[in-house]
Amino acid sequence: MRTILSKKIDNPEVFKNQLLRWSQQFREVIFLDSNNYHQKQSSFDCVLAVDAFTSIKTDYHNCFEDLKQYQQQAKDWLFGYLSYDIKNDIEELHSNNFDGLHFPDLFFFQPKKLFLLKGNELEVQYLRLCDDEIESDFDEINQCSVFNVQHSEIDIKQRISKESYISKVNNMLGHIHRGDIYEANFCMEFYAENATIEPIEIYQKLNAISKPPFAIFFKNNKQYLLCASPERYLRKEANKVISQPIKGTAKRFSDETLDNNSKNALQQNPKERSENIMIVDLVRNDLSHTAIKGTVAVEELCGIYTFEQVHQMISTVVSKVENTTSPVEILKTTFPMGSMTGAPKISAMKIIEELEESKRGLYSGAVGYFTPQNDFDFNVVIRSILYNAAANYVSFSVGSAITSQSNPEQEYEECLLKAKAMFEVLS
Repeated sequence: MRTILSKKIDNPEVFKNQLLRWSQQFREVIFLDSNNYHQKQSSFDCVLAVDAFTSIKTDYHNCFEDLKQYQQQAKDWLFGYLSYDIKNDIEELHSNNFDGLHFPDLFFFQPKKLFLLKGNELEVQYLRLCDDEIESDFDEINQCSVFNVQHSEIDIKQRISKESYISKVNNMLGHIHRGDIYEANFCMEFYAENATIEPIEIYQKLNAISKPPFAIFFKNNKQYLLCASPERYLRKEANKVISQPIKGTAKRFSDETLDNNSKNALQQNPKERSENIMIVDLVRNDLSHTAIKGTVAVEELCGIYTFEQVHQMISTVVSKVENTTSPVEILKTTFPMGSMTGAPKISAMKIIEELEESKRGLYSGAVGYFTPQNDFDFNVVIRSILYNAAANYVSFSVGSAITSQSNPEQEYEECLLKAKAMFEVLS
């Protein structure tokens, strides 16, 4: 049971920063920030969950069943992540590529302390065992100073050279021309060894220059995710399920005319539209596994949304599910998300594994939460920096969708465009 209190916040933006600073004393932290980005499906502007009362940490073996039992027994708020490699629990797949991060495949925790901010209304939910700490914690939060910490410069390397990238994309195009796949998301890693960064500082810089709707600061002891994702993977509201895949990217320009031209060109680009529509078809198929018959629908096809760094093409696919359908089952039958795999999904994942040189891990997985009412909301982990402070290893990956119309050189340039914000905050 939780004690629930409501409070008015004078300056929500300042309070968000104070809340994040205060959270750093805890071993487990998830901070979610919508950056007040206008979106129809949003419950909160900001959420902070800290301090595990219970948790689950496991590799991919039987992980969905373990998560299902944990979620059903807890009947409470749970926060955590699904790494890309739990695909191996769903299909006969493997992840044998290099892994410099060594995060668990799946991790969720039941927080002792929870803060939910909407406008200037703050809801505080503490487990009864620590509810006598609410007022003293609130005083501490309000006294937190917002300060800048400088980190030392780090040497970022590229796991796949440009020449190798182009060769691998041509290899993938060979698979497409033979009919093995229609589309696949091909990713490459940038990394730094023997690196020390200040995670909270890097996250705040990344969030400030990107202002995405699915920003996340995650900490599990020495493991960090600093995420500026614009993409929702999956949300459940009562019996409605919502997926919002992104496929299609265009540059932003400081000149308004050039920027509008770039946006309009994206809207009309046949390659980008075909990429998006292929993934929409895949998502419709995924949702149909748990949907009430005849309820899968496309609410928006190829909508154009503008972010600080790029324009993106986003579609919204929905379905209805029975009240008895397990939320974990909905995740299992749609994971990994189509926007990060390709079509057909299993064939694409096998080819991805052969051609990529790094284990994806949490990158292109999902971070989010379950509510006590069996609802959930998860992002797609892209535009993100991962850091293992124990191993002094920093990593970020970027990718693009390869279709029959892809030009390897242009796909490489798209990857560099997506990497720009991460390079900026780490340099």
